[in-house]
Amino acid sequence: MSLEPAVRARIESLLQANRAVLFMKGVPAAPQCGFSAKAVSALDALGADYAHVNVLADGEIREGIKAYGDWPTIPQLYIDGELVGGSDIIAQMVNSGELHTALGLAAPDRTPPSITITPAALAMIRQAIDDAGGEVVLQVDVDRNFRTRLNLGPADADAVSTEVEGVRVQFDLAGARRAEGLRIDFADDMRGKGLVIENPNAPPPVSQTSPGEVEARVRAGEMVLVDVRPPEERAIASVPVPFMTFDAGRADVEALPKDAAIAFLCHGGGRSGRAAEEFRLMGFRNLHNVAGGIVAWSDTVDPSIPKY
Repeated sequence: MSLEPAVRARIESLLQANRAVLFMKGVPAAPQCGFSAKAVSALDALGADYAHVNVLADGEIREGIKAYGDWPTIPQLYIDGELVGGSDIIAQMVNSGELHTALGLAAPDRTPPSITITPAALAMIRQAIDDAGGEVVLQVDVDRNFRTRLNLGPADADAVSTEVEGVRVQFDLAGARRAEGLRIDFADDMRGKGLVIENPNAPPPVSQTSPGEVEARVRAGEMVLVDVRPPEERAIASVPVPFMTFDAGRADVEALPKDAAIAFLCHGGGRSGRAAEEFRLMGFRNLHNVAGGIVAWSDTVDPSIPKY
């Protein structure tokens, strides 16, 4: 694949201006493919300082970077102008400590996390290992949003590992610290049938809170209300209590303390619920969605609020 001189110059300018550059799909806060998410998770776990380029927003760079390093897939990590590789190589180098060295970072903490596996879960895991031939181990991956996946795979000498009642459990370095205190149980109840994972490090779920409770807490100064609707909707119907908006962006809301009580409001609860979930993934720990939105507020709190 040929590379236009102008595109080559753009790429080289990026690499010269930044020691580490990740060419990815999406942005670190919202990767647009699993491989890019894996690369971001590994780099963020190191506390690495890196620039990023969203190739989905730049078709020239998307095709050009493949030709530049003769590497056909995205993401791609460059350090000091040299291609390191894609997500699998990044993960391998994180686990071995090579990426720490390449970035000039301190050696990684390889202390195994303390986890609990209940007897019922152990029985199920042992059976799965036996069914797979017995030469595999339990791999636990906890991503940056605390989504946890359990898989069986080969033992990896570079992985952080521990042993629970004779069962080897291994973690990639990026997820090991997120797994501290993890509990794996077996359930056959209203939660479903299978392994159930509880992670005390994950941000608490968003609470569905009634309009009446939100109004009382906002008036008492105990809660911040964020109306996610655009100005034209608020002009039709608005609540008679103080609130913030996203009209000028989200920076002011994102600057609130991570433990602040924040409630999100929209027309019926859908958009506000999605916004609350996005803030939960940023680490906010006391989030509420106004159940039923402003329609429910009109029904249950203030009938003078117009419906639309």
